[in-house]
Amino acid sequence: MSSGVSLLNSSDNRLPDPSDGPADGPVAIGGDLSPDLLIEAYNKGIFPWFSDDDGPLLWWSPDPRAVLLLEDFKPSKSLRRLMRRGRFRVTFDQAFSEVVSACAEPRSNSTETWITPNMQRAYRTLYDLELGHSVECWEEDELVGGLYGISLGAMFFGESMFSKVSNASKVALARLVEQLLQWRFTVLDCQVMNQHLRSLGAIDIPRNQFLSLLSENRRHATRAGRWDLHAENA
Repeated sequence: MSSGVSLLNSSDNRLPDPSDGPADGPVAIGGDLSPDLLIEAYNKGIFPWFSDDDGPLLWWSPDPRAVLLLEDFKPSKSLRRLMRRGRFRVTFDQAFSEVVSACAEPRSNSTETWITPNMQRAYRTLYDLELGHSVECWEEDELVGGLYGISLGAMFFGESMFSKVSNASKVALARLVEQLLQWRFTVLDCQVMNQHLRSLGAIDIPRNQFLSLLSENRRHATRAGRWDLHAENA
């Protein structure tokens, strides 16, 4: 076992403080995808990420951490124009399972997915507990984009997004950010940086800074209930 990596077992199924864990490897191995352990993970700045339901669970807390600071979100002029035109209709929590299934489909450059069947079931359970939420982007009656994640306190922990039509996921994200700001949320956790996230305004911050944000976040109550908003144009 590598230095700083915890091995979870049935008698001590607790995740470690990730402060001194590996920067680019798992901080823990094992455990399960129970709601209690997933909630503990997000509160500690840890998330599951693996590609094989037959192997052990891998728990990560990368350093640096990709985040979107909501007050700093600045949609591009082209995205603002697209939203004003009203091509897409955006809803919340209307098709969670469908969004997760779409996000689980392999990308064009890969035949694998980390959103395994067990992962899908686990996040659907969090949706049933009203901690998991989805944003859907529709073109007429077709689901063409969206994202899903977990809400705790004043932070939204994004898990994955998809687009079947150009810019659909960007519209879903922009509409989510608008609503989160109205609800006085502060941070959208993006986990690991990529070019798409960077183009949307995500930045990398040191892990210890992210853990400090989490500590502050525990002072905020989690928004209860479904985000069952009336459909709105975007």
